[in-house]
Amino acid sequence: MKQLYLYLLSRFAYRYKRYALYAPLLAILLVANSCQKISDTTEVKLAHTLETTHPVHKAMVYMAERVKEKSGGKMTIDIYPSSQLGSERESIELLQIGSIGMTKVSAAVMESFSPNFKVLSLPYVFRDKAHYYDVLDGGIGDDLLKEGEKYWLRGLCFYDAGSRSFYSTKKPIDTPADLRGMTIRVQASNTAFSMIKSFGGAASPVSWGELYTALQQGVVDGAENNPPSFFLSRHYEVSKYYSLNEHTMIPDILLISTVVWDSLTPQEQQWLQEAAEESAQVQRELWEEAEVEALQAIKDAGVTVSTPDKAPFAKLVEPMYESFKNEPEVYSLIQRIRQTGNTKETIVSATKP
Repeated sequence: MKQLYLYLLSRFAYRYKRYALYAPLLAILLVANSCQKISDTTEVKLAHTLETTHPVHKAMVYMAERVKEKSGGKMTIDIYPSSQLGSERESIELLQIGSIGMTKVSAAVMESFSPNFKVLSLPYVFRDKAHYYDVLDGGIGDDLLKEGEKYWLRGLCFYDAGSRSFYSTKKPIDTPADLRGMTIRVQASNTAFSMIKSFGGAASPVSWGELYTALQQGVVDGAENNPPSFFLSRHYEVSKYYSLNEHTMIPDILLISTVVWDSLTPQEQQWLQEAAEESAQVQRELWEEAEVEALQAIKDAGVTVSTPDKAPFAKLVEPMYESFKNEPEVYSLIQRIRQTGNTKETIVSATKP
Protein backbone atom coordinates (compact mmCIF):
# COMPACT_ATOMS: atom_id res chain seq x y z
CA MET A 1 0.00 0.00 0.00
CA LYS A 2 2.83 2.38 0.82
CA GLN A 3 4.43 1.77 -2.59
CA LEU A 4 1.10 2.35 -4.33
CA TYR A 5 0.54 5.57 -2.39
CA LEU A 6 3.97 6.90 -3.21
CA TYR A 7 3.59 5.93 -6.86
CA LEU A 8 0.26 7.77 -7.17
CA LEU A 9 1.69 10.76 -5.33
CA SER A 10 4.67 10.92 -7.66
CA ARG A 11 2.53 10.60 -10.78
CA PHE A 12 0.35 13.46 -9.53
CA ALA A 13 3.43 15.60 -8.94
CA TYR A 14 4.84 14.87 -12.38
CA ARG A 15 1.66 15.47 -14.35
CA TYR A 16 0.40 18.48 -12.40
CA LYS A 17 3.50 20.57 -11.96
CA ARG A 18 1.39 23.74 -11.94
CA TYR A 19 0.62 23.07 -8.29
CA ALA A 20 3.92 24.63 -7.38
CA LEU A 21 2.75 25.35 -3.82
CA TYR A 22 3.09 21.66 -3.00
CA ALA A 23 6.42 21.11 -4.77
CA PRO A 24 8.70 21.53 -1.71
CA LEU A 25 6.66 19.11 0.39
CA LEU A 26 6.48 16.55 -2.43
CA ALA A 27 10.22 16.79 -3.02
CA ILE A 28 10.93 16.11 0.65
CA LEU A 29 8.58 13.11 0.73
CA LEU A 30 9.85 11.60 -2.51
CA VAL A 31 13.56 11.97 -1.81
CA ALA A 32 13.02 10.56 1.67
CA ASN A 33 11.41 7.50 0.08
CA SER A 34 14.02 6.92 -2.63
CA CYS A 35 17.12 7.58 -0.55
CA GLN A 36 16.64 7.05 3.17
CA LYS A 37 18.97 7.58 6.09
CA ILE A 38 18.46 4.76 8.57
CA SER A 39 20.63 5.73 11.56
CA ASP A 40 24.04 6.05 9.86
CA THR A 41 23.12 4.04 6.76
CA THR A 42 22.12 5.48 3.38
CA GLU A 43 19.61 3.28 1.55
CA VAL A 44 18.95 3.75 -2.19
CA LYS A 45 16.05 2.06 -3.98
CA LEU A 46 16.68 0.54 -7.43
CA ALA A 47 13.74 -0.67 -9.56
CA HIS A 48 13.85 -2.49 -12.89
CA THR A 49 11.72 -4.71 -15.15
CA LEU A 50 13.94 -7.78 -15.57
CA GLU A 51 13.63 -11.27 -14.10
CA THR A 52 16.00 -12.19 -11.27
CA THR A 53 17.72 -14.75 -13.53
CA HIS A 54 18.74 -12.05 -16.04
CA PRO A 55 22.48 -11.18 -16.30
CA VAL A 56 21.76 -7.49 -15.74
CA HIS A 57 19.90 -8.20 -12.50
CA LYS A 58 22.80 -10.37 -11.33
CA ALA A 59 25.21 -7.55 -12.14
CA MET A 60 23.14 -5.10 -10.12
CA VAL A 61 23.13 -7.53 -7.18
CA TYR A 62 26.93 -7.61 -7.49
CA MET A 63 26.96 -3.78 -7.49
CA ALA A 64 24.85 -3.69 -4.33
CA GLU A 65 27.25 -6.10 -2.65
CA ARG A 66 30.25 -3.99 -3.66
CA VAL A 67 28.63 -0.79 -2.40
CA LYS A 68 28.00 -2.44 0.96
CA GLU A 69 31.60 -3.71 1.08
CA LYS A 70 33.15 -0.40 0.03
CA SER A 71 31.07 1.56 2.54
CA GLY A 72 31.48 -0.89 5.39
CA GLY A 73 27.70 -1.22 5.53
CA LYS A 74 27.09 2.54 5.62
CA MET A 75 25.39 2.49 2.21
CA THR A 76 23.00 -0.09 0.77
CA ILE A 77 21.00 -0.60 -2.43
CA ASP A 78 17.59 -2.26 -2.26
CA ILE A 79 16.59 -3.85 -5.58
CA TYR A 80 12.99 -4.23 -6.79
CA PRO A 81 13.01 -6.45 -9.93
CA SER A 82 10.33 -7.74 -12.31
CA SER A 83 8.43 -4.46 -12.82
CA GLN A 84 7.36 -4.29 -9.17
CA LEU A 85 7.39 -0.49 -9.33
CA GLY A 86 6.36 -0.03 -12.97
CA SER A 87 7.55 -0.19 -16.57
CA GLU A 88 10.82 1.26 -17.85
CA ARG A 89 9.14 4.48 -18.91
CA GLU A 90 7.34 4.82 -15.60
CA SER A 91 10.59 4.16 -13.73
CA ILE A 92 12.32 6.97 -15.63
CA GLU A 93 9.49 9.37 -14.78
CA LEU A 94 9.75 8.38 -11.12
CA LEU A 95 13.51 8.96 -11.24
CA GLN A 96 13.04 12.44 -12.64
CA ILE A 97 11.19 13.52 -9.52
CA GLY A 98 13.23 11.39 -7.13
CA SER A 99 10.47 8.95 -6.20
CA ILE A 100 12.92 6.06 -6.72
CA GLY A 101 16.67 6.32 -6.68
CA MET A 102 17.92 4.16 -9.54
CA THR A 103 16.74 2.10 -12.50
CA LYS A 104 17.93 0.24 -15.57
CA VAL A 105 16.45 1.13 -18.94
CA SER A 106 17.18 0.51 -22.58
CA ALA A 107 18.79 3.33 -24.55
CA ALA A 108 15.82 3.00 -26.92
CA VAL A 109 13.47 4.10 -24.15
CA MET A 110 15.85 6.88 -23.07
CA GLU A 111 15.59 8.61 -26.46
CA SER A 112 12.08 9.82 -25.53
CA PHE A 113 13.61 11.68 -22.59
CA SER A 114 17.09 12.59 -23.85
CA PRO A 115 16.94 12.79 -27.69
CA ASN A 116 20.63 12.25 -28.44
CA PHE A 117 20.37 8.67 -27.16
CA LYS A 118 18.58 7.75 -30.38
CA VAL A 119 21.99 7.39 -32.02
CA LEU A 120 22.50 4.14 -30.09
CA SER A 121 19.29 2.70 -31.56
CA LEU A 122 20.31 3.16 -35.18
CA PRO A 123 20.50 -0.17 -37.05
CA TYR A 124 23.98 -1.34 -37.96
CA VAL A 125 25.63 1.77 -36.50
CA PHE A 126 28.11 -0.57 -34.79
CA ARG A 127 30.35 -2.71 -36.98
CA ASP A 128 30.89 -5.42 -34.37
CA LYS A 129 31.12 -6.00 -30.62
CA ALA A 130 34.63 -4.50 -30.39
CA HIS A 131 33.43 -1.30 -32.07
CA TYR A 132 30.41 -1.23 -29.74
CA TYR A 133 32.63 -1.41 -26.63
CA ASP A 134 35.05 1.19 -28.03
CA VAL A 135 32.17 3.64 -28.39
CA LEU A 136 30.54 2.97 -25.03
CA ASP A 137 33.82 2.96 -23.08
CA GLY A 138 35.17 6.09 -24.76
CA GLY A 139 34.33 9.76 -24.99
CA ILE A 140 31.06 9.22 -26.84
CA GLY A 141 29.75 6.96 -24.09
CA ASP A 142 30.83 9.43 -21.39
CA ASP A 143 29.12 12.30 -23.19
CA LEU A 144 25.87 10.36 -23.48
CA LEU A 145 25.87 9.34 -19.82
CA LYS A 146 26.24 13.01 -18.88
CA GLU A 147 23.66 14.08 -21.47
CA GLY A 148 20.83 12.79 -19.32
CA GLU A 149 21.64 15.17 -16.46
CA LYS A 150 19.75 17.91 -18.33
CA TYR A 151 16.67 15.76 -17.78
CA TRP A 152 17.38 14.84 -14.10
CA LEU A 153 18.84 11.49 -15.14
CA ARG A 154 22.50 10.70 -14.50
CA GLY A 155 24.01 7.70 -16.26
CA LEU A 156 26.38 5.60 -14.17
CA CYS A 157 27.37 2.94 -16.72
CA PHE A 158 26.25 0.94 -19.74
CA TYR A 159 25.27 -2.72 -19.59
CA ASP A 160 25.65 -4.97 -22.62
CA ALA A 161 22.25 -5.92 -24.08
CA GLY A 162 23.66 -7.86 -27.01
CA SER A 163 22.31 -7.76 -30.55
CA ARG A 164 18.61 -7.59 -31.30
CA SER A 165 17.22 -9.92 -33.96
CA PHE A 166 13.79 -10.87 -35.28
CA TYR A 167 11.61 -13.70 -34.05
CA SER A 168 8.27 -14.70 -35.48
CA THR A 169 5.25 -16.92 -34.95
CA LYS A 170 4.79 -17.45 -38.70
CA LYS A 171 8.02 -17.82 -40.65
CA PRO A 172 11.75 -17.02 -40.65
CA ILE A 173 12.62 -13.39 -41.34
CA ASP A 174 15.73 -13.95 -43.44
CA THR A 175 15.29 -11.04 -45.88
CA PRO A 176 13.61 -7.64 -45.59
CA ALA A 177 10.93 -8.91 -47.99
CA ASP A 178 9.84 -11.42 -45.35
CA LEU A 179 8.63 -8.51 -43.19
CA ARG A 180 6.07 -7.30 -45.71
CA GLY A 181 2.60 -7.65 -44.31
CA MET A 182 3.91 -8.45 -40.84
CA THR A 183 3.40 -6.47 -37.62
CA ILE A 184 6.46 -6.48 -35.38
CA ARG A 185 6.55 -5.43 -31.77
CA VAL A 186 9.25 -2.83 -31.02
CA GLN A 187 10.17 -0.67 -28.06
CA ALA A 188 8.62 2.77 -27.72
CA SER A 189 11.25 4.30 -29.98
CA ASN A 190 10.76 6.44 -33.08
CA THR A 191 14.04 5.05 -34.40
CA ALA A 192 12.72 1.50 -34.11
CA PHE A 193 9.53 2.50 -35.93
CA SER A 194 11.57 4.00 -38.76
CA MET A 195 13.72 0.88 -38.99
CA ILE A 196 10.75 -1.49 -39.35
CA LYS A 197 9.20 0.82 -41.94
CA SER A 198 12.48 0.81 -43.90
CA PHE A 199 12.37 -2.98 -43.94
CA GLY A 200 8.78 -2.97 -45.24
CA GLY A 201 6.97 -4.07 -42.07
CA ALA A 202 4.61 -2.42 -39.59
CA ALA A 203 5.69 -1.62 -36.03
CA SER A 204 3.65 -1.84 -32.83
CA PRO A 205 4.84 -0.70 -29.36
CA VAL A 206 3.29 -3.49 -27.28
CA SER A 207 4.53 -3.38 -23.68
CA TRP A 208 7.02 -6.07 -22.71
CA GLY A 209 4.72 -7.52 -20.06
CA GLU A 210 1.91 -8.00 -22.61
CA LEU A 211 4.02 -9.30 -25.47
CA TYR A 212 3.71 -13.04 -24.78
CA THR A 213 -0.08 -12.82 -25.00
CA ALA A 214 0.10 -10.53 -28.06
CA LEU A 215 2.25 -13.10 -29.87
CA GLN A 216 0.05 -15.96 -28.76
CA GLN A 217 -3.16 -14.24 -29.90
CA GLY A 218 -1.77 -12.90 -33.16
CA VAL A 219 -1.95 -9.23 -32.18
CA VAL A 220 1.60 -9.04 -33.51
CA ASP A 221 3.36 -11.48 -35.83
CA GLY A 222 6.74 -11.19 -34.25
CA ALA A 223 9.16 -9.10 -32.22
CA GLU A 224 12.88 -8.43 -31.94
CA ASN A 225 15.27 -8.90 -29.05
CA ASN A 226 18.49 -10.51 -27.90
CA PRO A 227 18.80 -14.27 -27.22
CA PRO A 228 18.70 -14.16 -23.38
CA SER A 229 15.59 -11.96 -23.36
CA PHE A 230 13.91 -14.15 -25.99
CA PHE A 231 14.62 -17.21 -23.85
CA LEU A 232 13.93 -15.85 -20.35
CA SER A 233 10.64 -14.28 -21.46
CA ARG A 234 9.57 -17.72 -22.77
CA HIS A 235 8.56 -16.11 -26.05
CA TYR A 236 10.14 -19.11 -27.77
CA GLU A 237 7.09 -21.09 -26.68
CA VAL A 238 4.93 -19.17 -29.16
CA SER A 239 7.56 -17.94 -31.64
CA LYS A 240 9.33 -20.83 -33.33
CA TYR A 241 11.49 -18.82 -35.75
CA TYR A 242 14.52 -16.76 -34.69
CA SER A 243 16.58 -15.01 -37.38
CA LEU A 244 19.96 -13.66 -36.26
CA ASN A 245 20.15 -10.61 -38.51
CA GLU A 246 21.45 -8.58 -35.52
CA HIS A 247 20.07 -5.26 -36.73
CA THR A 248 20.80 -3.27 -33.57
CA MET A 249 23.10 -3.36 -30.55
CA ILE A 250 21.26 -1.15 -28.07
CA PRO A 251 22.85 -1.03 -24.61
CA ASP A 252 21.09 -0.82 -21.30
CA ILE A 253 21.83 2.16 -19.07
CA LEU A 254 22.06 2.25 -15.29
CA LEU A 255 20.52 5.55 -14.20
CA ILE A 256 20.32 7.46 -10.94
CA SER A 257 18.04 10.38 -10.25
CA THR A 258 20.04 13.62 -10.06
CA VAL A 259 17.79 14.54 -7.14
CA VAL A 260 19.13 11.51 -5.29
CA TRP A 261 22.70 11.79 -6.61
CA ASP A 262 22.97 15.37 -5.38
CA SER A 263 21.75 14.27 -1.93
CA LEU A 264 24.67 11.85 -1.56
CA THR A 265 28.00 12.84 -0.05
CA PRO A 266 31.07 12.87 -2.34
CA GLN A 267 32.26 9.66 -0.66
CA GLU A 268 28.91 7.95 -1.25
CA GLN A 269 28.95 9.06 -4.87
CA GLN A 270 32.42 7.56 -5.29
CA TRP A 271 31.39 4.22 -3.75
CA LEU A 272 28.39 4.03 -6.02
CA GLN A 273 30.17 5.05 -9.23
CA GLU A 274 33.03 2.63 -8.67
CA ALA A 275 30.67 -0.25 -7.88
CA ALA A 276 28.57 0.51 -10.97
CA GLU A 277 31.61 0.44 -13.26
CA GLU A 278 32.81 -2.82 -11.70
CA SER A 279 29.37 -4.35 -12.18
CA ALA A 280 29.43 -3.40 -15.88
CA GLN A 281 32.55 -5.51 -16.40
CA VAL A 282 31.05 -8.45 -14.53
CA GLN A 283 27.84 -8.11 -16.54
CA ARG A 284 29.70 -8.45 -19.85
CA GLU A 285 31.06 -11.82 -18.77
CA LEU A 286 27.65 -12.95 -17.53
CA TRP A 287 26.06 -11.76 -20.76
CA GLU A 288 28.43 -13.70 -22.99
CA GLU A 289 27.66 -16.89 -21.07
CA ALA A 290 23.92 -16.19 -21.12
CA GLU A 291 23.86 -15.71 -24.91
CA VAL A 292 25.47 -19.09 -25.54
CA GLU A 293 23.16 -20.83 -23.06
CA ALA A 294 20.02 -19.10 -24.42
CA LEU A 295 20.73 -20.00 -28.05
CA GLN A 296 21.29 -23.62 -27.16
CA ALA A 297 18.16 -23.70 -25.00
CA ILE A 298 15.85 -22.34 -27.69
CA LYS A 299 17.28 -24.76 -30.25
CA ASP A 300 16.61 -27.60 -27.82
CA ALA A 301 13.04 -26.29 -27.49
CA GLY A 302 12.48 -26.66 -31.23
CA VAL A 303 13.06 -23.11 -32.41
CA THR A 304 14.43 -22.78 -35.95
CA VAL A 305 17.47 -20.46 -35.71
CA SER A 306 18.79 -18.97 -38.95
CA THR A 307 21.68 -16.62 -39.78
CA PRO A 308 20.62 -14.42 -42.71
CA ASP A 309 22.81 -12.14 -44.79
CA LYS A 310 22.85 -8.76 -43.02
CA ALA A 311 23.83 -6.69 -46.04
CA PRO A 312 20.31 -6.34 -47.55
CA PHE A 313 18.97 -5.16 -44.20
CA ALA A 314 21.83 -2.71 -43.70
CA LYS A 315 21.45 -1.24 -47.19
CA LEU A 316 17.79 -0.37 -46.64
CA VAL A 317 18.44 1.64 -43.47
CA GLU A 318 21.35 3.73 -44.77
CA PRO A 319 19.00 6.66 -45.59
CA MET A 320 18.12 6.85 -41.90
CA TYR A 321 21.59 8.25 -41.19
CA GLU A 322 21.19 11.13 -43.63
CA SER A 323 17.73 11.94 -42.27
CA PHE A 324 19.41 13.27 -39.12
CA LYS A 325 21.16 16.13 -40.92
CA ASN A 326 18.46 18.42 -39.54
CA GLU A 327 19.49 17.34 -36.01
CA PRO A 328 23.12 18.53 -35.84
CA GLU A 329 23.97 16.99 -32.45
CA VAL A 330 22.70 13.54 -33.42
CA TYR A 331 24.29 13.72 -36.87
CA SER A 332 27.61 14.67 -35.30
CA LEU A 333 27.39 11.68 -32.96
CA ILE A 334 26.72 9.40 -35.92
CA GLN A 335 29.87 10.63 -37.63
CA ARG A 336 31.92 10.24 -34.44
CA ILE A 337 30.71 6.67 -34.00
CA ARG A 338 31.44 5.74 -37.61
CA GLN A 339 34.92 7.23 -37.31
CA THR A 340 35.74 5.27 -34.15
CA GLY A 341 38.13 2.42 -34.89
CA ASN A 342 38.44 1.28 -38.51
CA THR A 343 37.00 4.08 -40.66
CA LYS A 344 37.66 2.36 -44.00
CA GLU A 345 34.87 -0.20 -43.74
CA THR A 346 31.40 0.78 -44.80
CA ILE A 347 28.34 -0.18 -42.79
CA VAL A 348 27.27 -2.77 -45.35
CA SER A 349 30.61 -4.51 -45.76
CA ALA A 350 31.25 -4.46 -42.05
CA THR A 351 28.02 -6.26 -41.28
CA LYS A 352 28.41 -9.22 -43.59
CA PRO A 353 28.65 -12.47 -41.63
